[in-house]
Amino acid sequence: MCGIFGCVTVRPRNNKQMEDAINCGLSSIRHRGPDGMGKWVSQSGQVGLGHVRLSVIDLEAGAQPMHSDDRRFTIVYNGEIYNYLELRAELGEEFFLTNSDTEVILRAFQRWGASCISRLRGMFAVAIWDSIEQRLFLARDRFGIKPLYWARTTDGLFFASEIKALLPFLDAKRVNRQALSDYFTFQFCLGSKTLMDNVWQLPAAHHAMVAIGAEPNPQRYWEVHYNIDYDHTEAWFVEKLRELLDDSVRMHLRADVEVGSYVSGGVDSSLMAVLARDQRPDAPFQAFNGRFLDGLDFDESRYAQALTDENQMLLHITDVNENDFVENIEKVIWHLDQPTAGPGAFPQYMVSREVGKSIKVVLGGQGGDEIFGGYARYLVAYFEQCIKGAIEGTLHNGNYVVTYESIINNLRTLRQYKPMLKEFWSEGLFEERDQRYWRLVNRANTFGSILAPDAIDQRQTMEEFQSIFWGENVGKEAYFDSMTHFDFKTLLPALLQVEDRMSMAHGVEARVPLLDHPLVEFAATIPADIKFRNGELKRLLKLAFSKKLPSAIYERKDKMGFPVPLNLWLKQGGKARDLIGDILGSPDAKAREYLGKDFSIDSVLDSQSVYGRNLWALLSLEIWHKQFL
Repeated sequence: MCGIFGCVTVRPRNNKQMEDAINCGLSSIRHRGPDGMGKWVSQSGQVGLGHVRLSVIDLEAGAQPMHSDDRRFTIVYNGEIYNYLELRAELGEEFFLTNSDTEVILRAFQRWGASCISRLRGMFAVAIWDSIEQRLFLARDRFGIKPLYWARTTDGLFFASEIKALLPFLDAKRVNRQALSDYFTFQFCLGSKTLMDNVWQLPAAHHAMVAIGAEPNPQRYWEVHYNIDYDHTEAWFVEKLRELLDDSVRMHLRADVEVGSYVSGGVDSSLMAVLARDQRPDAPFQAFNGRFLDGLDFDESRYAQALTDENQMLLHITDVNENDFVENIEKVIWHLDQPTAGPGAFPQYMVSREVGKSIKVVLGGQGGDEIFGGYARYLVAYFEQCIKGAIEGTLHNGNYVVTYESIINNLRTLRQYKPMLKEFWSEGLFEERDQRYWRLVNRANTFGSILAPDAIDQRQTMEEFQSIFWGENVGKEAYFDSMTHFDFKTLLPALLQVEDRMSMAHGVEARVPLLDHPLVEFAATIPADIKFRNGELKRLLKLAFSKKLPSAIYERKDKMGFPVPLNLWLKQGGKARDLIGDILGSPDAKAREYLGKDFSIDSVLDSQSVYGRNLWALLSLEIWHKQFL
């Protein structure tokens, strides 16, 4: 796990100029690789590659940039290739000089060219310079676990693991207005956009060949297809799921250092920890949880404790408080690179700091909600469709995988989502499915007069939303597949950004076994009525592994991610309220063109619930303006 930086300039530079540029880029991402740093400049003076290293596999060798034996190819890479041993054997053990996965990618590229990316099983951002063809190859993993950004300037192409490394090289720094519309709609950006104008991310599952003076033209190399398998029984899907997830966890445990796990108290992270423990029953196993001491709604450590006690794990609990928020919020936004996803980034930053004190690699549960259906809004959407179907007599036409009778017992999951229900049903009842899901995920509606009337133009955002929701790779029959697919393609990369930045801020590698492409491809073939029968969230995953989890976790109906008592702190007054008042009350903040003329902190607090995110969205964006612009 590392950080990469590079540039391909239009005009040659001397060695010192290019090395200075590389040093400048790497200096802002040094936290990603505290164990080493490497640089390379081409003979022409037009190409520079840099790398900071967190040593996880082949601790002694494997330094980057790494060259092919004929010096034609030079690679910098960030990530882990879990099937590197199998690929190494296929390529020929006798040709290797190191035990690193970096050399495996390099030799695979020599052998198979760009198509080698489809053989990689893992998380990665890769850059390879071809000195003969004078082209740069860029690639990113299938799910966007590892980041890769680029900017085309008057000097040439610059790329890096984080946006902050590109800032010194931009011709100008300004906000991307369309990305801002995405942000206020979803709290993340769609597609390749970032909040920084003219800075782009290489999309997940894409690669690109770039000539000198050109910019990337990304091409998709992988897609998940919802080709539903109606030939197998539920029992078969359960057994196959167990087999694939066990294998994924086994592969994700490959490391030359100790591996631990986050344990939030929910199904996904708990399951990753238990399966890892099963495969290493005699080795020490450390687990990490964070909690707020502001009431049980913000403290899930009791579930983590039940899990770790039952499986002989050492649990580290990080207590997070208001002072931590005041002292670290600006660090969180700086490391986050651009605001996204929600306030859970803050406690994750604090827990990752604790992880970094003792181990380098930790497993997480990202992906379970999007693959197996864990969000309460899926239940909200189906509840409305059940009512509509019952009225119209269309419950069994293929669009509905639950009936209104069967969904009743699972509606208590929505107890804490009454504000969402009130907003959702305030207008547009029984419209088309894409319109209704848009209303469920569209956060712009909740801002009201806080935003200026012409602050955002959602027309393009809506078009992009619909193109993903009705993607050609998704069947039109199952509402469940359309919803989970949209979140898989959009929300999940935002959450992975948080996972990557908050862990790497402390030199920790976070691995996500649920995002193993054989497992994801399999999950997409499971009929929706098996995954979401009776409206039970993550039904199949829990059914397959119910005996692995304490009943307190298996039977939970109140999991809400990582809730933060930010709004409670603000309503009570104190240090957090004072800090946010100073930040959002500054002349610069008040002058932001997207804010309404009557904006105030009170107006935001009055418009949202305890778990509302509007103030977080505005605060994060303002801190980002100050730091990045």
